[in-house]
Order: sequence, then C-alpha cells, then structure tokens
Amino acid sequence: MALLKAGTRLKSAVCNTEVMIVAAPKDEVEVTCGGAPLVAMGEEGGGTIADDAKEGTQIGKRYVNEAGDLEILCTKPGEGSLAAGGTALTIKGAKPLPSSD
Repeated sequence: MALLKAGTRLKSAVCNTEVMIVAAPKDEVEVTCGGAPLVAMGEEGGGTIADDAKEGTQIGKRYVNEAGDLEILCTKPGEGSLAAGGTALTIKGAKPLPSSD
C-alpha cells in the first residue's frame, strides 16, 4: 500500500500501461494493474497479467473508484485492468453539458 499524491506517474509491472494520479484519497491504497501493484516509472517489473484483470486500459481515459476520491489518467494503454483495494476502477463519464434552451 502507498500514500498516493496528485501528479505522481506510475506504470504497470506486467503490461505497457502508464498512468498519472489526478486525485488521491487521504488514506493509503494499493492500486494494481493486471493484478500486480503499480511501480514507479524508473522501476522494472515482471510477471504475467492475472486472468481476472485483462480488461485493458484506454489512453486518455480517467479511471475512478466507487467513492470518487481516487482518479487516475491513463497516459499509455495496456492489456491489464486497473483496480484499487481489490475493486476494479471504472471509466469516468463525461459531464453533461447544460442545455442551450
């Protein structure tokens, strides 16, 4: 588990995914990609993607947890899916624009 900070760049240890933390909770949380914890940009990883974490990531999409206090921007796509505390993150939807009436 790690205390995340907005602006931190991390990468997956098991696929090509790279992310940037946009918003982070006050408490420590373990963020994984492909079933393995994310690592710092300079670190090397290894292993294989877990069978239940092969949804993939999409470049430019923001991923959020259910509480809404964790937001992650995908800067490089990969085959693994993102999760926090064992729960899969979902793609953040676009905010609806106000009507022009």
